[in-house]
Amino acid sequence: MNRRSFLRGVGGACMALPFLESFGNTEAAADNGGYAPYAIFMRQANGCQQEVGGEPERFFPHALGALTTATMMAQSDRAVSVLSDYADKLNIVRGINFGFPGNGCGHSGGGNQCLTAARVSSDLSGPASLAMGESIDNLIARKLHPEGVEPLTLYAGKMNGYIDEVLSYRGPKQLRAAERNPFNAYMDLFGLNGLTPEALEKLKAARGSVNDLVRGEMQALMNQSKLSQQDRDRLDLHFTAIRDLEVTMSCELPEMEIAAMEAIQGQLGSSDNMITIVRMQCDIIALSVACGVVRTATLQVGDGNDQTQYTINGQKQYSYHWISHRIQGNGGEGSAAAIPDADLLHHEIDKIHGEMFRYLLDRLSSYSIGNGSLLDSGIAVWLNDLADRYHGYGNVPHVCAGSCNDFLKTGQYIDAGGVTNNKFWNTVATAVGVRKDNDQWVDNFGDPSLEPGFIDAMIAST
Repeated sequence: MNRRSFLRGVGGACMALPFLESFGNTEAAADNGGYAPYAIFMRQANGCQQEVGGEPERFFPHALGALTTATMMAQSDRAVSVLSDYADKLNIVRGINFGFPGNGCGHSGGGNQCLTAARVSSDLSGPASLAMGESIDNLIARKLHPEGVEPLTLYAGKMNGYIDEVLSYRGPKQLRAAERNPFNAYMDLFGLNGLTPEALEKLKAARGSVNDLVRGEMQALMNQSKLSQQDRDRLDLHFTAIRDLEVTMSCELPEMEIAAMEAIQGQLGSSDNMITIVRMQCDIIALSVACGVVRTATLQVGDGNDQTQYTINGQKQYSYHWISHRIQGNGGEGSAAAIPDADLLHHEIDKIHGEMFRYLLDRLSSYSIGNGSLLDSGIAVWLNDLADRYHGYGNVPHVCAGSCNDFLKTGQYIDAGGVTNNKFWNTVATAVGVRKDNDQWVDNFGDPSLEPGFIDAMIAST
């Protein structure tokens, strides 16, 4: 039984299984009993509210060094303080730059480089510019997934048509489409899109679970004498998590909540639904990693220049993009009226994204494995495709959680010293288990003109 094993049941339904050591799945098992390392990337747009242009620092911790829950909680003026419960799991990195200029649009150029460390296209410019290399999630999938299994690529929010997806690339100029609808992503994940119409209607009518459709094979598996108690516990957690996810996806909710979940399918672009959709996508990402369906996933929050109108202190605000420019318009300067306290609003939006990331960490932590949780086995990264209010490419924040089974140091805030982001991705790829053809650590991701290497301060001593 390998990492891509499934149970198959009524009407074509299928369920990905978690890693089961009893069946010789040694690839998945780490020394501490964890799962095979994985990498998840959650992207925020429009830069963060940093110390630039006369504005105070409101994103990074007060000082480099060790992070503790107490010190992070005490720094409530910093956006990352919302992650204080995970202080010992964090690796907050400043001093990372993109290596190349954009081509006519800072947003597009930043999105092009965010996960690729590649040059921006010279022939396609402005909002149409594309990356000239593959993204890190694609490299991980290409090296660690079975053939043909692509990275999980999700999206939350409206697509305005100016710049939509920006993150995942199969190769030069090969931008991968992202799934906006959590229900569709869920159906694909468990093979429910292959159900016969009759079986799907029966499932809806009963408000049942995919568990019910594969119950026969599930019971046969659980009854196997070869199965260890640890694997029985793991399967029980897995099946329970699937049921819990389906509850949030409207399978067993009260009638009013079912109606609300059904209604959201037609309001995927509503600013009011952004946080709800992000959380549903995070549920799916955590479950897909726990199932062993994928080893890497991306979640893009908002379009290329996120126009979401976030609600702060009970009041719906101007477009986030406008706030990031501090004026009531899409440009960085001009005659448009200023937005009062825009720097503070930007800071509050940073905190909202931090809370989205915290929810993802909560979901990953809910899976207990070995001597820790699923969070300990991999890495989740909250990153931006721009740096700050001026939408530059220097000092782009990267907030990491998880150690990839102790490969990475955690509980620290470090300065990478102005390195280009290829070194960050070399470090992440190596931590997840990707190797070059000669079995050496990956040190050459991204454009070949960039200096190879790693961010040594991220790596635990060996």
